Amino acid sequence: MARNFDTPLYPYSRSPDQDKEEPPRHKVIIVGAGPVGLAAAIDLALHNVPVVVLDENDKVSFGSRAICFAKRSLEILDRLGCGDDAVDKGVEWKVGKVYFEKRLVYSFDLLPEAGHKRPAFINLQQYYLERFLVNRIRALQAQGSCIELRGRNRVTGVTDLGGHAMVSVVTPDGQYQVSADYVVACDGAASPVRRMLGLQFEGRYFEDNFLIADIKIDGDVQFPAERRFWFDPPFNPGQSALLHKQPDGLWRIDLQLGWDINKEYESRPENVVARIKAFLGADIQFELEWLSIYTFQCRRMQEFRHGRIFFAGDSAHQVSPFGARGANSGLQDVDNLIWKLSMVIQGEAPESLLETYNIERIYAADENILNSTRSTDFITPKSEISRLFRDAVLVLAEQYSFARPMINSGRLSLPTTYYDPLLAAFDTPLLPPVTRPGAPAIDAPLGKGWLIDRLGNGFQLLSINTNLPGSFCGGGITVACSEISTDDDPTGLLKDRYLGNSASAIYLVRPDQHIAARWTRFDADQVGKAIEIARGAGS
Repeated sequence: MARNFDTPLYPYSRSPDQDKEEPPRHKVIIVGAGPVGLAAAIDLALHNVPVVVLDENDKVSFGSRAICFAKRSLEILDRLGCGDDAVDKGVEWKVGKVYFEKRLVYSFDLLPEAGHKRPAFINLQQYYLERFLVNRIRALQAQGSCIELRGRNRVTGVTDLGGHAMVSVVTPDGQYQVSADYVVACDGAASPVRRMLGLQFEGRYFEDNFLIADIKIDGDVQFPAERRFWFDPPFNPGQSALLHKQPDGLWRIDLQLGWDINKEYESRPENVVARIKAFLGADIQFELEWLSIYTFQCRRMQEFRHGRIFFAGDSAHQVSPFGARGANSGLQDVDNLIWKLSMVIQGEAPESLLETYNIERIYAADENILNSTRSTDFITPKSEISRLFRDAVLVLAEQYSFARPMINSGRLSLPTTYYDPLLAAFDTPLLPPVTRPGAPAIDAPLGKGWLIDRLGNGFQLLSINTNLPGSFCGGGITVACSEISTDDDPTGLLKDRYLGNSASAIYLVRPDQHIAARWTRFDADQVGKAIEIARGAGS
C-alpha cells in the first residue's frame, strides 16, 4: 500500500443536509476522523446506530505519529473488523531493551506466556491505521450501514440545548447546521470543541523537548524488531534515545533535546541529520522522511461528559509518549463509550449508564497519567539527587534483578481493570484473579480458534463446563449464551485463566469484553441482578 499523503481519502461532496431549511437531526455526530473518531463511527454502525463523522481534513495524517498499538487495541480492532489489516501490515514485537551509556542493563518480554491470538504490540504508522478504518467504513456503507464520513466539514460551533446538541459547520460551499442526540468530540489534543465550550485541561506540563524522526535506512543495514531505549548514551550525552522499527523499512527515532533549546535551529534538516548520524554511525545512509519537535504534558479534562457532548482520546486527556498510552487509551475510550451510548439510544438502558463512561474512563486516564508521569520523572530527572538515584538504579540493574523493576523507560500500555463495588459482589475467590469483575477478558486458544473471537459486541453469558440455554432473558434485556468446554483446551490455559480451582464457571461479559460478573454455577436471579446493574438500571 503506497504512502500517499496528498490524495483525499474521503473527499468533500455536498450533503443533502446543506439544502434543508431546518437543521436535520442525527442520532450521533462525531467530530474528528482520526483513529479514535473513525473507530467510534464503526462501533456505532456495528450497533446499528446511524452516525455522521465531520472532519476539516479529507486525507490521512501526515507523518507516522502514533505507531505502537497494544494487544488490547488489536483485540478492539478485531471486534471492529480490521484487526487483520493492522497486524498483517504492522511490525510485531514484544522485547524491550534498556541501555545505560553503552551497556545493556535490562531486557524484558511483554508477553512471555503463550496462548494469545494477538502479539504484545505492533508498530504501525497512524496513516495506515486511518486508511484501514476508512476502508472498513466503506465496506459497512456497501452493506447498507447508515454511516457518513464528511471531509472538509469544519465544525465551528457546538451547543448543548438540553434535548439535543446543535453543530455549526463550514464547508467549501458555505455554512450549515445539524443537530444530534449526542456529539462525540474526537478532535485531538487541541480540540476545537473543547475550546468552543470553554473547557480546560488540568495537570502538568513538562519542560523538556524531544526530536521525533522517521527515517528510511539505505542498503542492508537492519536492527531487530525491539523497543530499544538508551539513558545517557554517548551519541546524546545527558539525555535519552529510543529506537523502533516500522513497516516499509522505516525507523522511528526519539532523541531528548533538553528544555532550553532553539526549536528552529534543532528542526533544520542538516542538524537533525547530524544527530541521527551520531546515533547510527557516519557510514549509514538514510533518508529523512518526517520530523517533529514536541513537548508534552500529562493532563486531562475534569469531566469527559458534558450533557450530550462526550470527549474521547486526546481531546479528553494527554500523556507523554513514553509507554504508548495515547492512541491505545483513545481506542479504549471508544470501547467503553459506544456500547453504552448505543444501548441508551435504542432504549435498552437508562441514560444514567452514560455517566459510567465518565467514571470508568477518568479512572483509566488517571492511571495512565500516573504511570506516564512516573516514566517522565525517571527519564528526565528534575534534580541532581534524582539523577544520581536513577543512574544508581541503572548500574545495579545490570547485575541485580531487584533493581530492574525500578527502571522506568516508559511503563507500556495495559488495559484498565474497572471497579464497581456493586458488581464486585458477584464474584468468588475460587476463580482466578486475572479474570475478576472489571478486568478485560483474557484470550485463550479453543481448538482451532480463540476465545476472544467468540465474545462479539453485546452482553454475553460465557459458560465453561456447564450447560445454558441459547439465550437468557434477565435484567431487562436478552443476553446471548455461549458454551465452551475444557475439552477444547489442550493447552490448559482456559482452565488457568477462567476456572482456577473450580470445575465450572459462568461469566457475564460486557459488550466491550470486560468481565461484569462471574459465578461457579448458574443462578438466574443472581445473573439477572448483575445484568441490571451492568446496564445501569440496578442499584
